[in-house]
Amino acid sequence: MDDLKFGKRNKRGDWAPDRPVETAPLFAFPPQLKAVLKWLPHYFLPWNLVFAISALAYWAWIIPPVETMQTLSLGWIAWLYAVNTVAVLLFYGAFELHLYVLKRQENRFKYNGKFPAEQKNSAFWFQRQNLDNMLRTFLSGVVIWTAVEVGMLWAYANGYAPWLGFAENPWALALVALVVPMIHEFHFFCIHRLIHTPFLYKWVHSVHHNSVNPSPWSSLSMHPVEHLLYFGTAFYHLLLPSNPIIMLYQLHYAGFGAIPGHVGFDKVEIGKDGLVDSHAYAHYLHHKYFEVNYGDALIPLDKWFGTWHNGSPEGEAQMQERYRRRKEKLAARKARLEVEGAAE
Repeated sequence: MDDLKFGKRNKRGDWAPDRPVETAPLFAFPPQLKAVLKWLPHYFLPWNLVFAISALAYWAWIIPPVETMQTLSLGWIAWLYAVNTVAVLLFYGAFELHLYVLKRQENRFKYNGKFPAEQKNSAFWFQRQNLDNMLRTFLSGVVIWTAVEVGMLWAYANGYAPWLGFAENPWALALVALVVPMIHEFHFFCIHRLIHTPFLYKWVHSVHHNSVNPSPWSSLSMHPVEHLLYFGTAFYHLLLPSNPIIMLYQLHYAGFGAIPGHVGFDKVEIGKDGLVDSHAYAHYLHHKYFEVNYGDALIPLDKWFGTWHNGSPEGEAQMQERYRRRKEKLAARKARLEVEGAAE
């Protein structure tokens, strides 16, 4: 597959798509019905459908009976942790094996031309990004994912979360399921801005940003505080009339859905001619520039708050202008404090 038909590669070997990133047309004004209808299949395929099916599979074959979940016990909690561990190992590992170990598409469509395993870095445990990322994923990420999952299932089983049945409330639950990605987007943007404040960035979020060149195992490589905030997206269902299956969909959207944004490739080659879009470029730019694209472009929150970068020269210019204005503001504040200090 010739990736230069879809983008360009610089002298360092970094690839970028020809077309700038676009936000979803859902919130455009005036409304753009034709654009929404054209975009709508991308809302479901392939990723959202995969996460929804995984939630259904969990409920059908993994989740214990309601009577069991009414009491917290080591048996079913350990069972869920084991299943989550295996699921992450298989799902994340499949991308890692295909793209980074076997390198079946070499660096075609890869944003950063280098592979993380090629570089040692003291920011990581044992100076290895992949090893560091994997350990943080399983020792913290999957543990907190499971803890949130257990807590929510226990709440449903004991009547502490509003549980609607599908037979009695099909349209209400269809609507809730439809907005699961939007709930995630809103939650992710809010906590992401929060952990970019200086104190939380230094002590919490910097762990994730050590992976400037992200790969599949970077997806859940976070500080435990960030893991708790991130998987806290499930807690909306304590207030929102919903269903345990949709809550699981919300969790899977966060847990498994972290992969597309960190896979490091714009497209994954399937077979000889097949391509699956990762839609990862907006979040890759966040890892590259740190202070842009706090959301994932489903809701244009970054546009509304002035932190959007679509990968174009215009987006780069707007980012540099923001940096310049902030630098001038900080310099003016410093000068004012110095004058006030001298006057005293």
